[in-house]
Amino acid sequence: MMLQAQRFQLDAPPVSCQRYGSGHINETYLVVTGSGRRYILQKINHAIFQDVPALMANIARVTRHLRKADPRPRHVLTLVPTLTGEDFLHEPGAGYFRVYDFVEDSLCLDRAESPADFAASAQAFGHFQRMLAGFDAAALSETIPRFHDTPNRFRLLRQAIQQDALGRLKTCRREADFALGLEAEAARMQDMGRRGQLPLRVTHNDTKLNNVLLDAATRQPLCVIDLDTVMPGLAGNDFGDSIRFGASTAAEDETDLDKVTLSLPLYQAYTAAYLAACGQGLTPLERETLPLGAKLMTLECGVRFLTDYLQGDTYFRVHRPGHNLDRCRTQFKLVADMQAKWDHMRRAVQG
Repeated sequence: MMLQAQRFQLDAPPVSCQRYGSGHINETYLVVTGSGRRYILQKINHAIFQDVPALMANIARVTRHLRKADPRPRHVLTLVPTLTGEDFLHEPGAGYFRVYDFVEDSLCLDRAESPADFAASAQAFGHFQRMLAGFDAAALSETIPRFHDTPNRFRLLRQAIQQDALGRLKTCRREADFALGLEAEAARMQDMGRRGQLPLRVTHNDTKLNNVLLDAATRQPLCVIDLDTVMPGLAGNDFGDSIRFGASTAAEDETDLDKVTLSLPLYQAYTAAYLAACGQGLTPLERETLPLGAKLMTLECGVRFLTDYLQGDTYFRVHRPGHNLDRCRTQFKLVADMQAKWDHMRRAVQG
């Protein structure tokens, strides 16, 4: 990777290049130059992101727009150009590479250590949404086609149920019935967007806490990272994915479903901070649909886990028998708990 690093406009020749972070999709390296300055070098996973030029064009457009709105260097990722001035490097046979400036004095958390940490991520994603409110989302490419097409996820589930290729349906009939009982609701937000009731937004599509950098000293939000899935979408999807992951009281693959609930304090903390950061960037109807986004993103994720379980665990990496079924069950338990707490969820966005 040192050879690839040398082909970018670093401030001095690189002296070290070591694996960095815990990401599972791209290969990430920390590059240090002779001056001591640090950079992030990534080899982009071309198997998942099959149109890397379009992906990088999205990132370049969005980060440049964000920098105009907020020029502070630690508040937006900065792409380092190649020696020939490109935003990324393509080496046939080796792959696609990019370099970012390293954001110094920052930290990244896998799980919130307090409601304040979760609220800080809400501030970051709300700010991200507000800064991009005037950006033409239709100008961006879909880096993963139909990523949050929830009705299509149900179509794939029905197909997997019908085929039952491994005879696993008998072990998850209750989960399949639960999902199909909510299928009619799956298209609500998508239909609203198609009718023009919800505006097309620039969405991040992976709004977990660990995709926000916090100031190491103050724990205040700095910037949103991991922009590979930035593309056109609905604001409620981004909000919903944050809640699905961050406001659950249990791990995504918890086997004791009694531990799986929606934490209303975390939900309320995130909602208040997110709406404050968005300001007037959301329409009244978008605000109203935020709880629906949380429910549908959780449902969609459970459907994806269930489909993969029925198909033989071909997409999500598993570490034990029935792992995807366990993941599916946590998501559906969370959906059921959201339904029980629906009035509380709606009041939080009306406040």
